[in-house]
Amino acid sequence: MLPVTYLDSAATTPMDPRVCAAVADAMAETYGNPSSLYATGRAAKAAVEQVRRQVAALIGARAEEIFFTSGGSESDNWALKGIAFARRAAGVPCGIVTSAIEHPAVLRTCEYLEAQGFSITRLPVDEEGIVAPAALAAVLEDASHSDEGSIGIVSVMMANNEVGTIEPIAELTAIAHAHGAVFHTDAVQAAGHIPIDVQALGIDALSLTAHKFCGPKGVGALYVRRGVAIDSFVHGGEQERGLRAGTENVPGIVGLGCAAEIAVAELADEGERLKDLRQLLIERVQTISGCMLHQASDEAHRLPGTLNFGFEGVRHDALLIRLDRAGFAISAGSACSAGSLEPSHVLAAMGVTAERAQEAVRVSMGRFTTREDVLAFAGALALAVTAMRHP
Repeated sequence: MLPVTYLDSAATTPMDPRVCAAVADAMAETYGNPSSLYATGRAAKAAVEQVRRQVAALIGARAEEIFFTSGGSESDNWALKGIAFARRAAGVPCGIVTSAIEHPAVLRTCEYLEAQGFSITRLPVDEEGIVAPAALAAVLEDASHSDEGSIGIVSVMMANNEVGTIEPIAELTAIAHAHGAVFHTDAVQAAGHIPIDVQALGIDALSLTAHKFCGPKGVGALYVRRGVAIDSFVHGGEQERGLRAGTENVPGIVGLGCAAEIAVAELADEGERLKDLRQLLIERVQTISGCMLHQASDEAHRLPGTLNFGFEGVRHDALLIRLDRAGFAISAGSACSAGSLEPSHVLAAMGVTAERAQEAVRVSMGRFTTREDVLAFAGALALAVTAMRHP
């Protein structure tokens, strides 16, 4: 079997060896139930609370505003369902506005809530994948004068998982708050990769997951600003202040905390390194004829390590197979949509034709990607495209 050059960090990341060691130690030593009152349980509880502080430091929150979950999808579900049902129970109008390019964890949750009687508005994006603040303002203004009442929740992702576009979150939150709406953001692709300060940005709820920044799978967090009402998501015991029952996944939580601490310490340098690698890759892929980039034009709106592109006349499914056989792992978009025959909903929302979308691939570099990896991949890519065009 060929050694794999892994270039799909937006799908998941390899665990950092330092995180592996922390998880192993927790599995061996911190095995108590955090709800138990004796010393072993108190040690586990202390470990969990330490991670609450570490995750809070990653996003500029207070420790008591962090709740642990099984990952990004659960955090998105809990944020939207929990806030929507809490507002409905309080008799507060709660239409929901989201964007057309959200992850399925948000889009499918909105479909569920729509079936429960909540109104859902899906904002368009421009050709770069950016939600226009003016479009949100118009929707909220119209809603405030309608018979259905005001919008209660706005949910727009911080950074897109397919094309790497970073949204103008500060502007969007200001508009949402001016109309009395709570603002949630899916920051699964952003957390650990770009600076986040929920206080400065005005975010009310934020979802993240460990495995996108070199932590373990199956553990994530939901930030809920103090004072925002949210319903319980899992009923049972009193864990997570009675809002999410179930014995805590202590080793996973410890891994999340270690990954968050590493990200805080290394984020600035790592971000610059990945920007340089992305620029190198852009230069190389643009030497191949018929190359089309799907990205924001402004560097401020791009994730450091993600690039989406395609080549005219070269279908992505066949290209991925060739590159896989050559030892390179990339994707055609969201891992959650792998195997789907439908064109990317993200690219479609950006105005990319179905034909061009069937040619698009995503390369997402991470902590362990090297310059040599990018150069080797670019060479293999050029050979694969040439072979497919001239069999």
